[in-house]
Formats: sequence, structure tokens, C-alpha cells
Amino acid sequence: MARKRKGRDISGWLVVDKPAGMTSSAVVNKVRWAFDAKKAGHAGTLDPEATGVLAIALGEATKTVPYITDALKSYRFCVRLGQATNTDDAEGEVTATSDLRPGDDEIKAALGGFVGEIMQVPPQFSAVKIDGERAYKRARAGEEMEIEARPLWVEELLLIDRPDADRVVLDMTCGKGGYVRAIARDLGEVLGCLGHVERLRRMWSGPFDVEDGIDLDTLDRLARQPELDDWLRPLEEGLADLPEVRATDQGAARLGNGNPGMVIAHDVEYGEECWASYQGRALAVGRYRAGELHPSRVFNLEADSPG
Repeated sequence: MARKRKGRDISGWLVVDKPAGMTSSAVVNKVRWAFDAKKAGHAGTLDPEATGVLAIALGEATKTVPYITDALKSYRFCVRLGQATNTDDAEGEVTATSDLRPGDDEIKAALGGFVGEIMQVPPQFSAVKIDGERAYKRARAGEEMEIEARPLWVEELLLIDRPDADRVVLDMTCGKGGYVRAIARDLGEVLGCLGHVERLRRMWSGPFDVEDGIDLDTLDRLARQPELDDWLRPLEEGLADLPEVRATDQGAARLGNGNPGMVIAHDVEYGEECWASYQGRALAVGRYRAGELHPSRVFNLEADSPG
């Protein structure tokens, strides 16, 4: 018999302003401990030296993680020109240098080639799997790999600042699966000056903004105290990009058991993915078909949740 996991049945989202020097998994573990939560997970890994929004789901909110992972995200990052590294960031070894320093107009012109649907080759030091093994493990062993290019949607890529000739600060809004380090690497190659990411900060992820994030000092100070729950956001925020329908009393009973249930819908297309609410709480996610929601995920309304 499987051991029952200890902890609170608490559900919701916590926006953490992740500091540099910690893995995303370490932050998740700290949050789970601070809330004494049974279950926690994050929506989108940040590299250890990156900072900013790390959206962490607790309890039933973990069922909404895919919708935040799929949402647009915004990054502000500093590219160090004139140096390529083996990790495409400042943590790696410098592998090549260049004395060329492009002007602002040349950089702005080059940015246009990285907007829209682009193909991107992930860094050698990345979590993509090559023949079943993480690329970074093979890279640490000194192996160079052929990594296939992957599609990435880039909504926007803007020059924000030019602190000095060696550095340029960019803002990027993109879809899931993108590597900011690869953008810096490829931009440096296009400009002929080489480049890598020196600093990286995620500004927002879907509905979650860095200005609303809790820092780890505050998390430690409020850990295991009732006041910490005030930072928790409703799991429904993880469904912000989906249309909402409302379950009838009879529909709610059926949806709660995982069966198709009647809903009241406006401006929802047949077959469209949406979420059903009941008495102000998220009940299920599924496909809308002729007055019914056919659920793919059902939420436990008995779990503690803010809002």
C-alpha cells in the first residue's frame, strides 16, 4: 500500500521572485515546506542564476500548470557582446572572443530576424533529451551533440538599454520552450560579434507578474504561519487564458464525478477547451460540446483555497 503523503490539502498559486543561485526545484521544495503542503510544482524552469517570476502551484492548482507553461512569458536580459561561452551564459567557459562591436541601429535591425515563428537550437547545456539522456549531462562529460532545432514563437524582442559598448539589454516576450541563452548566442553570431547572456530576469509569466512575487526572506519569515496563506492566489488564475462556463446544479454533480455535465456558456465554440465554475470555484476543465462540458481535469472543491 502506498504511503499517504503528509501535509495540508491547500490549493492555489504562489508567485515567487526567485533569487539567483537556486534551482527551481529547490524553490519548490522550500515553498512546499513553508506551507506544509502535500503537493507542489512549478510552471516553467528558470536557470539557477536567473531571477524573477517562478509560478508555483500547490495542491489542486498543479492540474492547471500546463496552461501557465503554455502561456506567453516576458524576459529582460543583458547580452555580453564579444564573448561566446560553452553554456551560452556567464557561468560557462569563454570559447571565443571578438573585438567587433555593432551599433544600436545594427542590433535593432538584427532583432527583427528573431521575431515571429523561428527555429531555435537549444544550448548544449540544456535539459533537452538526446537519446534518452539530458543534454547537459553529456555536455559536462565533454561531448558535443547535434541538437535539432525547435520552433519558438517570439511575440516581441526589443532593445531597452545599451549600458556600454560590451552590453545590450533586451526585452523578449515568447511562447513556451524558448531558451533566452540561445537568443543571445544566435544574435551574437548574426552580428558577427558573438555573445552570451550575462543576466536574466523573468518579468511575467501568463497572469503572474514579478511585482506580485514573494521574496524568499519573506517566505522564510512567514513559514508555517497563517499569514503566509495571504500570498496564495486562487487556482482559477491558472485558467485565465481559457473561457469560463458555469455548471448547473445537476451539471456540477456529474462533473464532480468526472462525467459530462450541463453548463451555461456564452461565446464558446463547439469543441473549445474551457473551464467550468460552480459557486465561484473552478470545478473542471474540458471540451464544450452542445451544452455540456466533457471534463479532462476535475478539481476537488473541498481543498483549502484562497479567494
